[in-house]
Amino acid sequence: MEKLNLKDVTQYVEKNIGTFHEKRIQSLDGLKLIKVLKRKNPYLFKAKYVLTAEKIINGIVDAHISSNEETIFGDWLEGLAIFINGKVYNGRKSGIPNIDLEFDNNDTRYIVTIKSGPNWGNSSQIKKLASDFKTAKKTLRTSNSKLNIVAVNGCCYGRDNNPDKGDYFKYCGQKFWEFISGDPNLYTELIEPLGHKAKERNDDFVQSYSQMINKFTKEFTTDFCDEDGAIKWKEIVELNSATVAPSKQKANPAKRANA
Repeated sequence: MEKLNLKDVTQYVEKNIGTFHEKRIQSLDGLKLIKVLKRKNPYLFKAKYVLTAEKIINGIVDAHISSNEETIFGDWLEGLAIFINGKVYNGRKSGIPNIDLEFDNNDTRYIVTIKSGPNWGNSSQIKKLASDFKTAKKTLRTSNSKLNIVAVNGCCYGRDNNPDKGDYFKYCGQKFWEFISGDPNLYTELIEPLGHKAKERNDDFVQSYSQMINKFTKEFTTDFCDEDGAIKWKEIVELNSATVAPSKQKANPAKRANA
């Protein structure tokens, strides 16, 4: 075990944090209004008495951003965790499917899946996690049947006061960062370097975001508002939920009548 040098962590963050910000902007650039409308609940907007195109657009874009950023940043933190563990325990990205990190400490092989926060999955996904750990253990023991293996679900933030899950351990927040680094204070020490050039990067994102809002609002007003500016809710619901796509319904009225 090597003692973690925080300067290495700071340098890694400063060199790589731009990737996160770039992917945030790329996620907006690839967004299409029709695809987003098809994924969102039109009844919710109506129930909330949303009457303007801009409010609908803000709602669907912000929901997309919130969900997407959690995934993007979670992936970025996974890379940071592997880098830190590599410095301390010579850990590496695992070659076993669905396992993110492998490292050895005190005659134990640790296999780790890294998630952003503690509430990352439903019961089926959690069962699959346990199954993946069992498969990984069998894979590793084909070459060394006596290998002591401990499986860990690591979460970058939050807490879990009952870490022993039977087939694996779940370490969250402070416990996770200490587990991979040996530093009980790392979870707070990470905050400062993560803000490297955050304002400049966010200014670029805000510009792309504003352009996207304006573009989508214009498209929505053209396609889903009548001449008086009222929202055509029926057409939105048909786009979102009709058994046959609206364009096909218009092209084949007989099929629509028999649906």
